[in-house]
This record gives sequence, C-alpha cells and structure tokens, in this order.
Amino acid sequence: MQTSAYDILIRPIISEKSTLVKDVSNTIVFEVAKDATKAQVKEAVEKAFKVKVTGVRTALVRGKNARMGRYIGRKRNWKKAYVSLGEGHTIEFFEGV
Repeated sequence: MQTSAYDILIRPIISEKSTLVKDVSNTIVFEVAKDATKAQVKEAVEKAFKVKVTGVRTALVRGKNARMGRYIGRKRNWKKAYVSLGEGHTIEFFEGV
C-alpha cells in the first residue's frame, strides 16, 4: 500500500520546547502516524519539505486522563518524531517571524 508524505506527517508540534530544540540543534518536532517507522518519517519529511534529514528519533506519548463534567475519559495515545535536519537546511512554518 502506497502512502503519501501527508499520511505520515500529521502536524508540526509548535511549543516552547520544540522551538528551543529547533534553535539549539536544528531539530523539528512532528506528530506522526502511530504505525510510521523512522525510515518512513525521514522519507516523508525529505519529500514534503525538500530538505536533508540526518536523523529521526521517535517517542510514543501516552494520552492523559480528561474530564468532561462528571465523566472521566482518556485522550488518545500518539507518536512524535524529532527530525534532525542537515547543515544549512531549515523549515519555517511562519514566514517573517
């Protein structure tokens, strides 16, 4: 089954921590499909953004307990990937910022 880059990359993670990681080590953080491998993530980022990827680290994030009034539920588990970019390559999500 052929999957596109956009089936693997769900969204970039924009937070204080991910911005710090980007500034210090040129690493971008993405939410990715739970069944995606490191090789698939690398290929998807290279294809979608036309950059050179030097490394991929992944982590499974457990969903937190959540309350809606008197009902207790649970948020879903998800997978994130730390994608290290090659020297001179960068991805900008907000132009001019």
